[in-house]
Amino acid sequence: SCSFPCYTFVVFNTSSSEVIPCLTFINPDSRRFLTPSRFPIKVIFNGIILAETQRAKRVLETSHPPMYYIPPEDIKLEYLQQTSRRSWCEWKGACSYYNITVADKQAVNAAWSYLSPVPEFIDIQNYYSFYASLMDACYVGDELVTAQTGDFYGGWITQNIVGPFKGEPGTMGW
Repeated sequence: SCSFPCYTFVVFNTSSSEVIPCLTFINPDSRRFLTPSRFPIKVIFNGIILAETQRAKRVLETSHPPMYYIPPEDIKLEYLQQTSRRSWCEWKGACSYYNITVADKQAVNAAWSYLSPVPEFIDIQNYYSFYASLMDACYVGDELVTAQTGDFYGGWITQNIVGPFKGEPGTMGW
């Protein structure tokens, strides 16, 4: 059993008509879910604790592991530089990206934020999330996370999270 609110999710493989039961974290009514994290979150980059909070928000979407959004007060914002990259999420709205530079090390477009999210996600306005794959380490509680596969999705996988997840080979059509 997991320590998070869990929902059962079934993947239907259209190429073989196979139904694959799996566990993921979604709100079956809206395909997305926003809740406070029950665990502390920590992000480390180039040997410094870039972010550490007890007040993160956890976003769950269909076929994705959770993404964690950290309030700006709990981030060393002096290391983030907004870039020209923008994207649009059909669930959350317009997104802005940030490079992270600490001493001589830089991660390009390694963090993102929703400055003007849709009303359902107003609670993550001006919060930041980080690509775990571009950080030295990211933690949920005391557990080191594994980054979601792919260079677009930013989910954090822990031992309580079971896939398959979007971003893995063969999942782009989900």
